[in-house]
Amino acid sequence: MLDLSRAEDAAAVNSLRSAVMRLSRRLRHQRVDESLSPTEMSVLGTLSLCGSATPGELARKEHVQPPSMTRIVALLEAKGLVRLEPHPDDRRQKLVTRTERAETMLEESRRKRNAFLAGLVEGLDEEEWAKLRAAAPVLEKLAHL
Repeated sequence: MLDLSRAEDAAAVNSLRSAVMRLSRRLRHQRVDESLSPTEMSVLGTLSLCGSATPGELARKEHVQPPSMTRIVALLEAKGLVRLEPHPDDRRQKLVTRTERAETMLEESRRKRNAFLAGLVEGLDEEEWAKLRAAAPVLEKLAHL
């Protein structure tokens, strides 16, 4: 398995980290709404993927402190991108739900980023593209560990 004391493993991890960070940075610049922070976009993406959640659940999923998530949710609500609804089981809690406007914006953002990434992929040969297709599920798994 992985042994960072081996030069080839250390180099591979370093290369993967560097490539993922550069690609992520380039994709982040493909936003459709420049007024939203990357964290706000991430919260909307989480809501789109996982459905409604309490601010505490969102804070855990986004790896931020609950007070920070409260501020983020308030900003998104003020922009009309989320709404707070009563929790069905706990009247002390609220559920954060994305609005139709948020879903439309996310879909447009996904289209723009997918088109950008597709343009990059066109620069690959068939063998490189096949390797990247095969690696996609592994990268997805790493993203969620």
